[in-house]
Amino acid sequence: MKKKIVSILIMICLIFCTYEILSESQTIMSSVTYSFNIWITNVFPSLFPFFVLSEILINYGFIELIGELFKPIFEKIFKMRGNSAFIFILSLVSGCPSNAKYTRELYLQKKITEQEATKILMFSHFSNPLFILGTISVTFLQDKRLGLIVLISHYVSNIIIGILVRNYHPSPPTHDKFSFKKAILMMHNRRINNDKRFGSIITNSLINSLNTLLLILGVITTFLIITTIIDNNFHLSLFNKSLISGFLEMTQGLKHVSLLNTTGEYKAILICMIISFGGLSVHTQILSIISDTDIKYKPFLLARLMHSVISSVLCYLILKI
Repeated sequence: MKKKIVSILIMICLIFCTYEILSESQTIMSSVTYSFNIWITNVFPSLFPFFVLSEILINYGFIELIGELFKPIFEKIFKMRGNSAFIFILSLVSGCPSNAKYTRELYLQKKITEQEATKILMFSHFSNPLFILGTISVTFLQDKRLGLIVLISHYVSNIIIGILVRNYHPSPPTHDKFSFKKAILMMHNRRINNDKRFGSIITNSLINSLNTLLLILGVITTFLIITTIIDNNFHLSLFNKSLISGFLEMTQGLKHVSLLNTTGEYKAILICMIISFGGLSVHTQILSIISDTDIKYKPFLLARLMHSVISSVLCYLILKI
């Protein structure tokens, strides 16, 4: 009986959404255009180069190089093998949901285990630094100092989460000594033993990158349509709009936060909370990317809730200091 009720409720929601799209077509079209503008101006330029580059780096031994170089650090701080450092470092500069793409690629190539993939996904969720220092600082906060504080709070809190979950499926320590020569040799052997031609690597990386980016565009558009339907039918305060929109789609929530009649410091704390959680839009992108693997999502969700709390508290403390 319960399943039948759920099916009926789902159908009612879908019919209602269809009605809204037809009756409020102008507003919906504006949301679709806005989502495409976000994708073409922010998402595509910031992620596409890293998506293509990551696949080339994987095929030419960069994982082996980074894994050997960062092995002592990752084993000591996070209790993980060095290969996971590739995901962490590239995610620092490219942002989410690229961490899911890198994690999936290394897992499918058996560079990391399912437990390691689940664990690294928990603390490699970074918003793109150019997005924080550019769009958030200049457009939403209109204060570069606050943007820098948001960046520091967001990044440091992620590292704190990595330390907190270090005992979650810890990798066995190797106790090997650091060797730069060994790292170079491992990278070289990987490149020599790679039987793929450069043209094939480039073609595959371009196709895979574009497919992932189109998936991201579709998810962003879908959640922006949902937030538009909510705005059209529920007369919420701007603060409530900020929280609900941020919970569903991050950029829309940030836009509402920037319009709040409050101090920049308070806006910065709210923004830290929103970008650290990521919004259900980003969570859906992550789920879609890892859907063909055994990588678990629930630990990632728990980490994002922790991330929201820790980053906002850290931002508050830095502002007080």
